[in-house]
Amino acid sequence: MTTASTVVLPHPSGDKRLKMLDATMKRHQYQQDALIEILHKAQELYGYLENDLLLYIAHKLKLPPSRVYGVATFYHLFSLAPQGVHSCVLCTGTACYVKGAQAILANVEKTAHIRAGETTTNGQLSLLTARCLGACGIAPAVVFDGTVLGNQTPESVCDRIQGWLENGTQ
Repeated sequence: MTTASTVVLPHPSGDKRLKMLDATMKRHQYQQDALIEILHKAQELYGYLENDLLLYIAHKLKLPPSRVYGVATFYHLFSLAPQGVHSCVLCTGTACYVKGAQAILANVEKTAHIRAGETTTNGQLSLLTARCLGACGIAPAVVFDGTVLGNQTPESVCDRIQGWLENGTQ
């Protein structure tokens, strides 16, 4: 005999990712204080947090949508738009700022034809900023696809991303 806890029922939408998200919320007992963990799981499953997904989470956790949106926009690790194949995260903390982060940002925006928080039209590069990476000793610091590099210049950063912009290569 099969019990209800062992039967795997499809989600009404047919989307397996939503079923996995539902399981995460159930594991956290739909507790509102698990919002960050649930948003992390949602972004892991979907790649980014679109408005419909935020509303779904708000409904399931019985939270105002404004609170869910506020948390999703407060933390720089969450994204509300699809991300590029590659990412370039510029630190804009005090040490990096003093050592030229703004010049790096301006040069990358000009070269890539995007602003911070956007993705190139070819979908290859997302340009992001972070308040502080905690790498002040190697300022200005930039994270390329998860790898932190220090003592960067506008030229070194643009050289690094140039292949991504041209044809999607490294």
